Amino acid sequence: MTQASRPQGTDRRLFDVLLPYYGDVDHMKASVRSVLAQTGDDWHLTVVDDGYPDPSVATWFGTLDDPRVTYLRNAENLGANLNYVKATSLAVAPHLVVMGADDLMLPGYLARMRAIVSAQPDVAVIQPGVTVIDGQGRPTDPLTDRVKRWSRPRTNAQRVLTGEQLATSLLRGNWTYFPSLCWRTDVVKGLGFRDGLNVVQDLALLMDVTLSGGSLVLDPEPTFAYRRHAGSDSAVRAVSGDRFREEARYFASVADLCGQRGWHRAERAARVHLTSRLHAISLLPAAVEARSASAGVALLRHAVGW
Repeated sequence: MTQASRPQGTDRRLFDVLLPYYGDVDHMKASVRSVLAQTGDDWHLTVVDDGYPDPSVATWFGTLDDPRVTYLRNAENLGANLNYVKATSLAVAPHLVVMGADDLMLPGYLARMRAIVSAQPDVAVIQPGVTVIDGQGRPTDPLTDRVKRWSRPRTNAQRVLTGEQLATSLLRGNWTYFPSLCWRTDVVKGLGFRDGLNVVQDLALLMDVTLSGGSLVLDPEPTFAYRRHAGSDSAVRAVSGDRFREEARYFASVADLCGQRGWHRAERAARVHLTSRLHAISLLPAAVEARSASAGVALLRHAVGW
């Protein structure tokens, strides 16, 4: 394990697992351990610490004795978007995963990704089956994830999605789980994350992939655990209303792009963004409980399209 440099000799590496980190230390350690439990020696884990104020983090990484792990710490806090950009810039393997620092790879995750990319090397991104856990690691099934299941294309076997079909499906309701996605590195580096997006950057990148002709494999086999809890960045931004202001701007811009492409079903899905509006409505009671008039107004404006 090194703290300052990337390991040499990457010819055999198939996957770069990138973990932009800022947050709960125990959750981050569990995430790292879940990667270390993966089979094979064709992967490398790089943790990019965005200046989290706990010296025990660097100390803990110093105790790891695994050449497949690199720990880097930013000299100053970059923020979520720029830290994701930095993390992806470090990828050298053909495929990458930008993992959440509180999520878990199940034991067969990389083995499953290995089999899929071997069979379909040209696919831009893979969405594996995902289980959802709470802050304590217990299975949970909140409304957000029930809606994701409702939005996701129905399939009992691997399915390849592309073009307007994929775009319309994603814009009706983003059923993907970004930390679980396995991407082709050249696709991500060629497109990059859009500037100024912190919450919907995942949907934006998926749509850019789709608009550029890329395809997605939807695999129903559960190999990843996504942690859903109230302290996540997206949850905080949602209740405050920040998430929906960002979403409204993005949906308007991507609707224009789909219209220019002649993808009118996708354009309508973006302009309506039904599940996003319903999400805002579902959070109104929380804004009332928090006695936040500004958040309530922001949520209501998004819900009714003012």
